[in-house]
Amino acid sequence: MNKPTCFELTIDQHIAHMVMNRPDRMNTLDMQFWRELDDALHHLHQGQEARVLVISSTGKHFSAGMSLDAFGGSVSMDDQTAEGRAAIFDMLSGLQATFTRLETLRIPVLVAIQGGCIGGAVDMVTAACMRYASADAFFCIQEINIGMVADVGTLQRLPKLMPMALVKELAYTGRRMGADKALQYGLVNEVLPDAASALAAAMKAAQEMAAKPPVALWGTKQALHYARDHSVDDALKQMGWLQSGIWSNAHVQQAIAAFQAKKAAVFPDLATLKSFKD
Repeated sequence: MNKPTCFELTIDQHIAHMVMNRPDRMNTLDMQFWRELDDALHHLHQGQEARVLVISSTGKHFSAGMSLDAFGGSVSMDDQTAEGRAAIFDMLSGLQATFTRLETLRIPVLVAIQGGCIGGAVDMVTAACMRYASADAFFCIQEINIGMVADVGTLQRLPKLMPMALVKELAYTGRRMGADKALQYGLVNEVLPDAASALAAAMKAAQEMAAKPPVALWGTKQALHYARDHSVDDALKQMGWLQSGIWSNAHVQQAIAAFQAKKAAVFPDLATLKSFKD
């Protein structure tokens, strides 16, 4: 993986920490960011070192969303011909796929949010597993304010996290929703006094997760996402196949023994993935 320029990525004690590091640009999401994020997520998914991913940011705002100058550059859309409009589908599919990588990543994804989480940034954080917010955080579906429909995941994922009527209110008006209301309606897990506290809370949760068997974390994430989109009956059947595929007496016995001895257990990493392209 090439060293990213739009964020810093480190891995320590099985926790990957991605820090968006362009506060002078309000951490906007330009095409370079999308390419680097996609590359980093592919690297984390294929590897075995990281067991949890924490995403945080720098400066006053988490992210102001899609960089507006991108619309005149690499993501300019041709609405003058049927062929040009048809090509928009494939371009959007590529952007959507990058944020979907957060959802399908083999490890949990946690986000620490401060200040504004706007437009495309909402698309991104709704694909994560958990969100921790500072007291000054706010969320805004900005797209309606600039004459377009949010198209990279917000309208599909936010109704799974919050009541539909509230999602419609935010999506139709472009209003800001503060951290307290986001907590009230289930978008964020916790509201902390400031950015440092939000990151600390995310890191604390990540440390707890990193101590669990990685394959059990993987299986739990698979089951929860499947259950979200399927009936209870279908999800129970999927759970049976999933559990039979990853069950480990050794893991269970080791976890119980460590709990009784009040010490940390040691579990094997997930297997490194190899693509047919490699």
